Amino acid sequence: MASLKEIRTRISSIESTQKITSSMKLVSAAKLRHAQTAIHYLRPYSQKLSEILSNLSAASEAEDDMPLFNQREPENVVILAITSNKGLCGAFNSNIIKTVNHVVETEYASQHHAGNVKLICIGKKGNEQLSRIYPVIQYHEGILDNPEFTEIAEICDFLMDEFIHHRIDKVVLVYNQFLNAATQRITVEDFLPISHLDTNEESTPTHDYIIEPSPEEVLLELIPKILKNQLYKALCDSIASEHGARMISMTKATDNATEILRDLRLKYNNARQSSITNELIEIVSGAEALKGN
Repeated sequence: MASLKEIRTRISSIESTQKITSSMKLVSAAKLRHAQTAIHYLRPYSQKLSEILSNLSAASEAEDDMPLFNQREPENVVILAITSNKGLCGAFNSNIIKTVNHVVETEYASQHHAGNVKLICIGKKGNEQLSRIYPVIQYHEGILDNPEFTEIAEICDFLMDEFIHHRIDKVVLVYNQFLNAATQRITVEDFLPISHLDTNEESTPTHDYIIEPSPEEVLLELIPKILKNQLYKALCDSIASEHGARMISMTKATDNATEILRDLRLKYNNARQSSITNELIEIVSGAEALKGN
């Protein structure tokens, strides 16, 4: 059995860890509320933009002439992976890394061996692991601490320009979609080229829009805004998912520390009681020995 001093040292260490995990849980819970509110208000706006895009595409016959709709053989692929800057959030980052590797090996293995798969990493943890395997053309870390739409717009402008000039043939997003505090869903989305929208009457609602100057010109103006909003929504989803995952992980860590402390205190009390019993036996034995003399 461990000595009383060793048990006291372990108890002190676990109590210190428990305070840290409990504090991190509270911080993540506060950040989660803010991030959850942001994504809650952003999703309806994003869905409405997609609906407008669908209806405008239905009214336009020039979709095939727009460069961002241009489907071609994906010789040069860019994967934009969104992770976190910090750890202690369970499998949040490792799931993204595994998904990126799986996507490359199953869909773009030939391009990878040719060196035509490149990454844009948002988040320190993903960059640390993925940069060892794939070339990283852009890395963003500070954007997660204070997400600004202008920074996302710059990344989106870069991707659209590269795609239009045929330096990129396909862009794929890999991120955690926020469902609730305890659940995040790994999401793989084709970002560019824009998928041809279904314009069947049964699937696309028709709205009596008066469009000026023309559906084509409105689409050209609207598509970049929609893509920037889509990328910003993915970032907000990932940030909310990160705080949710960290809150759950720290809750479990705090609960585990409580159980360990309970066991250690029981062992400490047993060891202390055993030590007291041994001391009493020694005192009684010494007193009996003195009486015998």
